[in-house]
Amino acid sequence: MKVDLNLVTATLAEMPERVEQARSAGYDGLFVAETRQDPFPALAVAGSRADDIDLGSSIALAFTRSPMTTAVTAWELQRANGRFILGLGSQVRKHVERRFSCAYDPPLPRLREYVAAVRHIWEAFQGAHPLDFHGEFYELDFLPEAVNPGPIEHPQPKIYLASLGPGMYRTAGAVADGAFVHPLHTVNYLKDVAEPAVAEGLATQGRERDDFALSVTVFTVVGSGEPADRMRETVRGQLAFYSSTPTYRRVLEHAGWERVGERLQGLVKAGRHAEMPAEVPDDMLDDFCIVAGTWPEAAEIARARYAGVADRISFYNPPAPGKALT
Repeated sequence: MKVDLNLVTATLAEMPERVEQARSAGYDGLFVAETRQDPFPALAVAGSRADDIDLGSSIALAFTRSPMTTAVTAWELQRANGRFILGLGSQVRKHVERRFSCAYDPPLPRLREYVAAVRHIWEAFQGAHPLDFHGEFYELDFLPEAVNPGPIEHPQPKIYLASLGPGMYRTAGAVADGAFVHPLHTVNYLKDVAEPAVAEGLATQGRERDDFALSVTVFTVVGSGEPADRMRETVRGQLAFYSSTPTYRRVLEHAGWERVGERLQGLVKAGRHAEMPAEVPDDMLDDFCIVAGTWPEAAEIARARYAGVADRISFYNPPAPGKALT
């Protein structure tokens, strides 16, 4: 099982230090999410300094970018590092349509075709065939030599898809090399929902589970005393935020916390956001979170909890630079 450093936010200036942190602490990979920033510039800085660890986006938004734009960016990052993982996600309708003014529907078929388009483009760059992709959502058939990035010496980047419900896990199993698991999950949800759906997707392509990686991000509370108490309340607020979103209702129902989700949604509708963290009880926090005295202990608990389920793990609230993981 690989352990990764996953950055929810990352500035260009901090990336050299983060690469050194990943190396010195023994991480297998360094991933950057798309939140306040585009993850690719930060990964470009990291890629120029690291060819001994995996690098990837966790995740980058697919529908807000042309498949060609994404393919070119990932191709150059793979050229630099040779170990790039392209993490893609659909996001939710509100962000895609209202923040980016892009098309969203239907998300599963659109994302499936998006992945196929990106792979087709990479093969065209490598000289396997001319660019000639014609789908329901994307048309790509013009690639003059002057703008063709050309072949690279490395294999194509791997593609992971952000997944939550069985439909997306099934899609990931069918078209991708792995899936990113949102931190709002339980191990039982992965066993009961994610794994069977992935297996169905893999079976449609005649692939085995060994051909696929499940990358799990987990909430953590690490330390003791006042710092740990502050961290616990931070995680409580994060759980309240995610649990108030209808998108995650399926996970809450599976874990028996659907009533909490209903109350949180009511508080959001009433504009009473400050009251939300108090609705998350300690038992619920412990269900969705790893609590440990030290980061090495947290890593050990994570490895034991996800043994036989996850292929990679990372922490939603990772150690700061200078904190040892092992």
